[in-house]
Amino acid sequence: MNPSKVLISCLEMFRLISDYVDEAVDPALRQRMQNHFKDCHHCTAILDGTKNVVRLVGDGRTFNVPPSFGKKLFRKLEEHLRGDN
Repeated sequence: MNPSKVLISCLEMFRLISDYVDEAVDPALRQRMQNHFKDCHHCTAILDGTKNVVRLVGDGRTFNVPPSFGKKLFRKLEEHLRGDN
């Protein structure tokens, strides 16, 4: 079986997304993740959000967000990983 065709779960994607953005995953895993992104709009949105955070943090700007923002974000991610979407 071709290792780049082996499925990867959304939970595993969530755990590895920072390494993916940092280009710190091996080529076979990177290919599996790219294949997953092609079919999963939720993980693609998380990837885009992660890239945006990296860009925003990298430029030194800060933003004030409501205290409940983090809780809402984690709740949404948990709902997605459970399949409640």
